[in-house]
Amino acid sequence: MTTTDNPTLPSDSAPIRTGVLAGWTLGEFAAADMTFPTYRRGEGPAVIVIHEIPGITPLVTKFANDVVDRGFTVVMPSLVGTPTKAPSNLYLLQSTLKVCIAKEFTTMAMNKTSPIIAWLRALARNVHAEVGGPGVGAVGMCFSGGFALGMMVDDLMVAPVLAQPSLPFSVGKARGADLNLSPDDEAAVIERAQHGCQVLGLRFTDDTFVGDRFSTLTEKLGDAFIAIQLPSNKKTDHSTLTEQRDEESANRVLDFFAEKLLS
Repeated sequence: MTTTDNPTLPSDSAPIRTGVLAGWTLGEFAAADMTFPTYRRGEGPAVIVIHEIPGITPLVTKFANDVVDRGFTVVMPSLVGTPTKAPSNLYLLQSTLKVCIAKEFTTMAMNKTSPIIAWLRALARNVHAEVGGPGVGAVGMCFSGGFALGMMVDDLMVAPVLAQPSLPFSVGKARGADLNLSPDDEAAVIERAQHGCQVLGLRFTDDTFVGDRFSTLTEKLGDAFIAIQLPSNKKTDHSTLTEQRDEESANRVLDFFAEKLLS
């Protein structure tokens, strides 16, 4: 698909002054026939932080600020939800329904790459062309957990992180093991792993949303897949970097970005 990459941020945009997103600059990015708002902050090599359901919550922003503080230019796309709004059961349901019906996300079909990956790849290329560095990092969470894997099709994606990847939704064993990639994209990802590109994954052991994807990733990527599997304190544990944040694991992600992009 042909993409048209527009500037991530207008030249006259100014940082937000107050609130959860203080210091971030609001922009917009258009590519692959899709347009989404973006929030940007920091300096250094680029890391794309892709929020979980329900959206860019305060704790998603907290993690993104931690990435900024480690010396990176961070861009957060806003794909669903209302930025800065805290999670609630109703809000989670509303955002989940939007993800289910939006054409940008492949939520049930197997062996398919979500269309949003084309947009994210274009975004990564755009930011990298501006800020430079050895490549780009990305972290996806929950429904977006596998998106960094799809972005690995491009050689510039050198630090992909998958936090509790949950698409396609784990309805049945086969879907729970699927990587949300087309056969061609899966082959490209495997080839990159064979040539040394590592993938970091995080999950709670009792998180049924992740299904058996970590077994698939280990089978397909071998030693290139670094799995962090955290013991669940309760069956609702899901968000490894935000709502149920594990500090040691969050620091491991930050170190992973530093190893791949700053060394």
